[in-house]
Amino acid sequence: MKKVSLGILLLFMVSSTVVAQEVLDKIIAVVGEEILLKSELEENVALAESQSGVLPENAECLILNQLLSQKLLVNQAKLDSILVLDEEVEGQMNARFEQILVMMNNDPKQFLDYYGMTITEAREKFRSDMKDQLLAQRMQQSVVSDITITPAEVIEFFNKIPKDSLPYFNAEVEVGEIVFYPKPNEEERKKAKDRALELRTMIVEQGANFSELAKSSSHDPSSGRLGGDLGWQKRGQFVPEFEATAYTLEKGEISEVVETEYGYHIIQLLERLGNRIHTRHILIQPRITQDDMDKAKEKLSEVRSLILSDSISFSRAVKDYSSEKVQSYFNDGLMMNPATGTTFFETSELDVDVYFTIDTMSLGSVSEPIEYVSERREAAFRLVKLVSITEPHKASVKEDYSKIKTAAIEEKKALYTIDWVEEKIANTYIKIDGDYMGCEAVEPWMKNKNNSNP
Repeated sequence: MKKVSLGILLLFMVSSTVVAQEVLDKIIAVVGEEILLKSELEENVALAESQSGVLPENAECLILNQLLSQKLLVNQAKLDSILVLDEEVEGQMNARFEQILVMMNNDPKQFLDYYGMTITEAREKFRSDMKDQLLAQRMQQSVVSDITITPAEVIEFFNKIPKDSLPYFNAEVEVGEIVFYPKPNEEERKKAKDRALELRTMIVEQGANFSELAKSSSHDPSSGRLGGDLGWQKRGQFVPEFEATAYTLEKGEISEVVETEYGYHIIQLLERLGNRIHTRHILIQPRITQDDMDKAKEKLSEVRSLILSDSISFSRAVKDYSSEKVQSYFNDGLMMNPATGTTFFETSELDVDVYFTIDTMSLGSVSEPIEYVSERREAAFRLVKLVSITEPHKASVKEDYSKIKTAAIEEKKALYTIDWVEEKIANTYIKIDGDYMGCEAVEPWMKNKNNSNP
């Protein structure tokens, strides 16, 4: 269990070494201004083993080569003055720790028990590593940003695949949706606002602790467990009403109650640097009643009737009735598969409620309203349309051009990156510990003229 939890942490937070350990740790490579510690290699090997089980004999060498490449990318990013802003790092940290905590039933104590450190301590430990990871990603994107591919190259790539090795694609579907969120009634909105006013009075007039009230009362689970802390954010990251108030506050000042689409906020400005602010908040959301749910469902039923009677197209209904909070709104209602970046899903990749709905639908039909919980953890309803169905088949240019094109351009980028790395190796200061002389995967690095190890 302990090993699995370590794998989870390393999976979401790039490997790192506690500063106190670096005195005893060993530097096994230097790439430009970047160093690679033996502990980093060991942690990445452990992570690979926790994910894949038994590793091949040369796994350590292959992972060492990957880490050297990452260090090279980070070094070059700094030379090229590629920037990663603090708020980008904080955003990634927030998202990844959120994923870890979800796996732990949102229990910070369980996090502490597993890793021997609080969430705040872990954030501090991994912050610089996260920045390096983002720098490496941005540098790699910069290296291949101009890579394009022609239709002839796509066909050439496909023709190189042995016929008996062509992939077999399972049945796939495209699904459209219209999403509608129930609106809280006036009575519940008033209750929520009154509660927010009560909490503000407790803080401003009675000296209550903002952080503790956020932990106990805020309806924003992500920031609530952190005492309401939203981290550093640049202008444009918050909804307009929140931002308009936050940027008028003085350091330490508590706002009046602010209403946004999310509910009622109490905001405190912790610090400001130019267009970047560090705030915390308490969010109180109005309760959605069963009557509110029934009205939302009835509204979507009316929209469905309009579509079925050809009074309005599905596409027009998306623009007129679907929520702008969902990505599909900006894609003519089509759901995007986060795993592939396309609009095609294997049925196993669909949400369970969508899968069981389309299972009995004919092509082009529109479902009754389906109740579900959105990615924002809010109750919602949606209409689902079965847009297309692809039968199981062997890959072909005719049916799978977009997928083949994606694979072809990724191969082209990978080959270009390899050439770029080899070129940079020749012009970058590199030192690698002699203990790794036998690593075949690391031989190109060993040939660098600066590497004088025996």
